[in-house]
Parts: sequence; structure tokens; C-alpha cells
Amino acid sequence: MKKIILIAFLFTATIINAQEKKVPTISQTVEASCGQCKFGMTSKKGCDLAIRIDNKTYFVDGVNMNSQGDAHGHDGMCNVVRKAQVVGTIKDDRFIASSFKLLPMEGEKHDEHDGHKH
Repeated sequence: MKKIILIAFLFTATIINAQEKKVPTISQTVEASCGQCKFGMTSKKGCDLAIRIDNKTYFVDGVNMNSQGDAHGHDGMCNVVRKAQVVGTIKDDRFIASSFKLLPMEGEKHDEHDGHKH
């Protein structure tokens, strides 16, 4: 009887532990661009925002590529790979963004829009 209770207890503890696994939050600078045009992703048609972390690409949920400027402009996501500071999680091979900030391109001039002067 003690063995049955012990086995039941261990089984319950294992199930509870498995349910409490948290998905790690990612907070880092990544490469960002059009998944299809620049990263060669083929699982979807069209143009969709994607990021690359450790040489693996993920489509991004929670951010629209067009909200980052003209995707087909000279510095747009369909034409160049940009750097972005992101916060989020990876779920089902997709990056779920809670924060996405596109960083200025190297050599790109900017003014006081970021709250600082040169």
C-alpha cells in the first residue's frame, strides 16, 4: 500500500512539474527582415516579418512588417536585413513579440527623434 501511495505521489509531482515549465523570454538584438525575400523562408507566400536568432529564422507574431516603414523602400525589410531589439518568446516555431524596436542602420543619420542631440 505504501508503494502505491508513493508511486501516486511521484506521478502527481511529475505532472505538476511538467505543467509549470515556463517558456524562456528572449531579450536580445537580432537580425530582422522579410522572411521570404531575405531569409528564404518558404512556408508562407507573400512578405512577412521574420527574425534570425542563432542562424534559425522565425516568423514574428505581434508586429506588422509595414509598421516598420515601407517594406519595399530602399531600406525596407524586403531589401535589407536590419538589426532589431526584441523581447518575446518562441512558440510553435514562431517568435511571439512583446517588444520590437527596429534599430537605425549603420551610417544612418538621425536627429533628435530619439530624445538626444548630436
